[in-house]
Amino acid sequence: MIPLRTPAEALQPTAIALGSFDGLHEGHRAVIAAVAAAVRDNPALVPTVVSFWPHPREVLHGERRLRLDLPSEKLDLLVPLGIAQLVLVPFDRTLAALSPDAFVEQVLVAQLGARFIAVGENFRFGVGRSGSAHDLQTLAAARGVAVAVVPMLHDSSGRHSSSRIRAALAAGDLSQAAALLQRPYRFQGQVVRGRGLGKGLGWPTANLQVEGRKFLPREGVYAARTWLAGHSEPMAAVMNLGPQPTIDPASPSAVEVHLLDRRLELLGEELIVEPLRFLRDQQRFDGLEALKAQIARDADRARALSGGVGVGQAPADQGGDAAKQQNP
Repeated sequence: MIPLRTPAEALQPTAIALGSFDGLHEGHRAVIAAVAAAVRDNPALVPTVVSFWPHPREVLHGERRLRLDLPSEKLDLLVPLGIAQLVLVPFDRTLAALSPDAFVEQVLVAQLGARFIAVGENFRFGVGRSGSAHDLQTLAAARGVAVAVVPMLHDSSGRHSSSRIRAALAAGDLSQAAALLQRPYRFQGQVVRGRGLGKGLGWPTANLQVEGRKFLPREGVYAARTWLAGHSEPMAAVMNLGPQPTIDPASPSAVEVHLLDRRLELLGEELIVEPLRFLRDQQRFDGLEALKAQIARDADRARALSGGVGVGQAPADQGGDAAKQQNP
């Protein structure tokens, strides 16, 4: 895994891919490829991705900006792209007030030791987003720094963008999101103690605490695949994302994962979740028996969609106390 660094910790001199790179879609990869090419020509440069944290709109407008990839999730994704470090520049109002010229001088050159910079053609910077990608070329060239402006990429449906990926996830279209991401969409969270409602229905669940800035897909029920962090064995699962309209309509939205035909003690563990298929919207049932019957049907569909991958043996064969299944 590559390191996550502050500007003061960054190895220099750098070849920088500059931007948010949320989702690391094909357009982002084209910008990063320009950095990799520059480093092949000048191996003394450290191939670096530079992003801002938190998102500028959070600081300037108080907007809550959810991310397709949290910084820690980007680290493994950047390795095969030839990047050696991810640097997060703290974004605050002082930084936001810098003119384009001051930003190039103080941040890119003085702090980060930039010798080459790549950006997308829609890149904006400086106070009030007054600087364009071509302004960056002019200002950097005056300091001996080359800038590559990478054109936006389009397909038959439009421009490659993080917004399209979010829209696909918001619609529960995991296949479209994966096509745009060029990888499966995943998230992770720590298993925390729940209220035992699933266990009381005979369907114990692992309740996940997911980082609040992570973008999650449409609420509903999904076939899913999960992993324990640090392990490679997949486990088939059915996942509920949202409140509990039958048991407790006033409950907050939550992520609950039931492992198919397994009994594991998961409290405190980190689970990685890959939703495979949206099964249905949440709905309110007339009673608990109707809810249990629907969960059984959901589990059967998830089991079939898994293709047998990650489905455990019958719980009785694995032993263990039923009270300790998945999440007490």
